Amino acid sequence: MDTTHFDAIGLDDLRAGGGLKWVAFPDCIGAFVAEMDFGLAPPIAAALHETIAGGRTGYLSASLTDAMAEACAGWHADRYGWAPAPERIHPLPDILTGLELALRHLLPERTPVVVPSPNYMPFVPLLRLLGHEVIEVPMRDAEGTWTFDEPALDAAFARGAGLAILCNPHNPLGRVYTRAELARFSAIAARHGARVFADEIHGPLVYGPHRHVPYASLGPEAAAQAITATSASKGWNLPGLKCAQLILSNDEDQARWRRMAPLAGHATATPGVIANTVAYREGRDWLDAVLAYLDGNRALVAERVRTDMPGVGFRAPEGTYLAWLDCRGLAPADAPSPARRFRASGVALTDGADCGAGGEGFVRLNFAMPRPILSEALSRMADAVRQAAP
Repeated sequence: MDTTHFDAIGLDDLRAGGGLKWVAFPDCIGAFVAEMDFGLAPPIAAALHETIAGGRTGYLSASLTDAMAEACAGWHADRYGWAPAPERIHPLPDILTGLELALRHLLPERTPVVVPSPNYMPFVPLLRLLGHEVIEVPMRDAEGTWTFDEPALDAAFARGAGLAILCNPHNPLGRVYTRAELARFSAIAARHGARVFADEIHGPLVYGPHRHVPYASLGPEAAAQAITATSASKGWNLPGLKCAQLILSNDEDQARWRRMAPLAGHATATPGVIANTVAYREGRDWLDAVLAYLDGNRALVAERVRTDMPGVGFRAPEGTYLAWLDCRGLAPADAPSPARRFRASGVALTDGADCGAGGEGFVRLNFAMPRPILSEALSRMADAVRQAAP
């Protein structure tokens, strides 16, 4: 698929769409919300037009959710070599709802939760809102890559944590964990009889030679631990359509969920289910083309940080479209946070401190935007870095 037309998408076009990313900070280039600026895959757009024209905006039917489950299962089998049974794939409006329902109905009340950090910003506030103790375990910077602090994870489970949040591919670090890393993670959880909530929403967004390994595909022990949440929303840019999937590979979870149905997935949107189904069935060519374009953007970020932003560290993400930039080397140390500095220069980023322990001094940049706009954002950021130089 030809992606050259992406370059022609302008700031006025994006702001006219009215989305949060482009209206929250109208004087900035929006690079903080994790969504793409490339529109929809043609098969998905056609299906949504047909959905509206046909008046298919009522409550979900079993036929639609069954079709989505079949499509999701087929995607996992073809892309990752893991074939979850369709009857174990359940509709959700979003990942956070899946976590909330799992905490309320699949786990003991007020289960303490381990969160490797930094992590996706809403997880910790949601856990605390629901009354769960949060044990943040900062990731280790080891030999040029981010890894789990396995002794600290073990100690956190020993303190009584019954669940860990596993974000893979990782938001915001961009890691795509290897099978060996996940197996060690599973072994640690197994020693303490703990469960794992696997947020795999970025699974479609992985750059070669890396490969997404679904946690539950490791084997029977990991499958019994896992509560897997995923969606087509990141890979095909559908977040506003409110549809995700919860894959239950634990038999007791499946039995409990069936007793909760249909209330558990009641807030899932019919157009979102249709869009997710088409994405999994017909959106592969579009996704692969977008990944190639994102790879070019990823290379541009690496080049411009290296040449134009002294004092800023960057490791190319293995997955996602999120760049995790280390700004701790910028001077002076008592200056405003790097996110505030960059916003003053006209680029709205996510403050790493909002991602939890270990995120201070970092920013998260979403590079899933037209390349000319990304280039302008990087130029503005380079100006901010120059202004910070002693």
